[in-house]
Amino acid sequence: MASEFGTVLRRLRVREGVTQEELERRSGVSVSTIRRMETGKHSNPRMTTVQKLADALALRPEDREELARAAVPGNQGGTRRDDEPTTEEPRTEEPRTEEPRTEEPAPEQHSSPTLAPSAPEPQSPDPLTDAAEQLAKAVAARWQREEEQRQIQDPYPLPVRWRLADEELIDHWANIRRLPPGATNDPLDLGGRLEHIAKLYRDIPSGRLVVLGRSGSGKTILTLRFVLDHLRTRAPEEPVPVIFSIGAWNPTTLTLRDWLTEQLMRDHPGTAARSPGRASLAAALVDSGRVLPVLDGFDEIADGLRRPALEALNATTLPLLLTSRPGEYAAAVDETDVLTAAAAVEVTDLTLDDLAAYLPRTTRKPNPANPAEGAWDPVLRTLRQLLLQQQSASDRPAPPLATVLTTPLMVSLARTIYSDTPDHTPADLLDSERFGTPEQLEDHLLDNFLPTVYRHRPRNGPHDCDPDRARRWLGHFAHHLSRQKTPDLAWWRLGNGLRRSTRTLVTALVTGLAIGLVDGAVSAAFNGRLTGAVVDGTLVGLLAGVMFGLVHWLTYTAKGKHVMPSAVRLQIRGRPRATVWTAGPRLVIGTLGGAMFGFAYGFFVGLVKSYAWTDTPTMLHIGLVDGLVYGLVFGAGTGLTFCLLGILETPLDLESAVSPRTLLNTNRTTVTTQLLVWAPTFGAVVGFGSGAVVELLDGPLGPLTWPSEAGVLMGVISGLGGALGYALTLTAWGQWLVLTRIWLPLTGRLPWAVVTFLEDAYQRGVLRQAGAVYQFRHARLQHHLAERHRRSGAAGHGLHGDFIAPP
Repeated sequence: MASEFGTVLRRLRVREGVTQEELERRSGVSVSTIRRMETGKHSNPRMTTVQKLADALALRPEDREELARAAVPGNQGGTRRDDEPTTEEPRTEEPRTEEPRTEEPAPEQHSSPTLAPSAPEPQSPDPLTDAAEQLAKAVAARWQREEEQRQIQDPYPLPVRWRLADEELIDHWANIRRLPPGATNDPLDLGGRLEHIAKLYRDIPSGRLVVLGRSGSGKTILTLRFVLDHLRTRAPEEPVPVIFSIGAWNPTTLTLRDWLTEQLMRDHPGTAARSPGRASLAAALVDSGRVLPVLDGFDEIADGLRRPALEALNATTLPLLLTSRPGEYAAAVDETDVLTAAAAVEVTDLTLDDLAAYLPRTTRKPNPANPAEGAWDPVLRTLRQLLLQQQSASDRPAPPLATVLTTPLMVSLARTIYSDTPDHTPADLLDSERFGTPEQLEDHLLDNFLPTVYRHRPRNGPHDCDPDRARRWLGHFAHHLSRQKTPDLAWWRLGNGLRRSTRTLVTALVTGLAIGLVDGAVSAAFNGRLTGAVVDGTLVGLLAGVMFGLVHWLTYTAKGKHVMPSAVRLQIRGRPRATVWTAGPRLVIGTLGGAMFGFAYGFFVGLVKSYAWTDTPTMLHIGLVDGLVYGLVFGAGTGLTFCLLGILETPLDLESAVSPRTLLNTNRTTVTTQLLVWAPTFGAVVGFGSGAVVELLDGPLGPLTWPSEAGVLMGVISGLGGALGYALTLTAWGQWLVLTRIWLPLTGRLPWAVVTFLEDAYQRGVLRQAGAVYQFRHARLQHHLAERHRRSGAAGHGLHGDFIAPP
């Protein structure tokens, strides 16, 4: 809880528009000390410190007096009481004599009870407040890195501006301003530019803003800048702005709060930990209003879902910032209503003056005789002349280049192709025969973007890639995202582009092959007979593939669910209380599932092994007996193993840095640890438990034979095979391995080094990182590649192409 001094200091600082970092520079007081003051952790500063802060903020006399009074212990409310002694100012100055010894005045110096310092009451730590602060740090660090990766500040950000949107897309101003009935209903002045976006949002009392702009107009860059600027001036009690790509939301299956919670846990796995109210930290942060949703890409929601999406947004009172293309948002408004209590602005086009100030500073100086002139200067002069001629002749269309270079997207593409490469000249863009229309020019820039960025190695990577192969693979990714109706390129969903039947068959085939090889190798090692090992491995592999394929189908494919990456890790030492509660349900689920699997497995094994030497009634009897034995053994083994895994699981900590590769590595480590726990535990229970079950059922079911070496062999094979089957069919990393690392590269759709290729595309500026997923840098580029992929019919033929990584 903030102290009175901290509250006053923060209010005055925010009013003056000064960040904590700027106040540190002006006053010489460290930003950590300022933060501790504003959060109440340091509530009794020296008067010299107060004086420095007041000078740095250039406060008026009345504000200085208020700040000084708030710094004195015992002054509640920051105002003078009528009965307070008139000697207040001298007492305020007394602590100056104690500066060399302590930051707090000695108790004996305050003879008056009114000014006597009282020991601060111990405050119990608030887990949600701490979680929000850690989330704010993680979000700021993530988007700061992303801004640097995108070179937004090189040489400076393009001037994104906006104006008030059409009145029919804006709610009543009384609702936006939260006015009582009968109050003056005047519009707010919402004009501005990129560096003012955080202040603009804070000036809207309802806290709800819609930013409209056509494709490539800079909406995504605006959201990034909003998050960074808002966090830079954020007070501790304010919510944390978090960017969510709303195009992945299906409002008919998930409420907004539930979807925000899922996305928050995906990008910040530490928020999956339990809060004091037993809900996840992510759910608690969203429900308590500590998260400010920045919803980017309303237009990316599927056509039939935009109306229910807008209705769902109106059903909440959450403050938010929403971006969309104007047409899609207007169509949704026509079908239902505007976003309740939301103001709306529309991003405007770049001007020729903007281009003249920006583009020449991004390119080389090719003319030694005039080193001040760059390659873009003559192009822009010609373009200005053409525009003047067009204005004088009203029937003459504007030059295509002038029309195209009005959005930051097209300017950045033109810069990449013509500013950063010495073998291209911007003057080619003025060729009216090649580029007779703006559409032809835009297609030219989009088509040449990939060949340009893949012609050279990225600045932070050693890899080369053939542009044609890169185009084919990126086209597959873009087509995959279009079919999945999401902008998020998630590594655990790359296999979902395959048909359901194909995914199930490939999973069953690879799982059966892996288990069959393990069974055959172990059998040959134990028995020394290759023929018997091959037969047994083939039988076990076939049955295991069918059974695990069926389990995968029933668990995920038939329900249309995704195998999500785990947000936990295994803690071998200690028992984390946050997840012990899952052990009981896992024991029940594991026992039932294992018993069903064991009975079916044992029944088929009994039938097959007795086929050659007995008659049908005995075959059925053997099958039922084997099914019962295997069902009891596998049920106990699976239940106990699942229970143990549940006890050992602990959520990732809140400070875990998440990127696609780190999440993949975390899940691989988790699955590997699960294998190391599963195999010996399951194998031991099956190996020793089989003998105990046979002893138990020997009387009721007749004479049963079960040699001890058979129990050992079954334990080893079951432990290894069961662990492999679980990993390959029921974990995100296993499905990634089966489908994305084996099947899709084998059929030519993807490179073998998928993660390396995606990271390289990110370094080259083709992709961007959004937490645990990648996205195409521009939605327009994604749609262009997907359309080209469909037109070319490139389903991924050619099995020998790959991403080349030189030594």
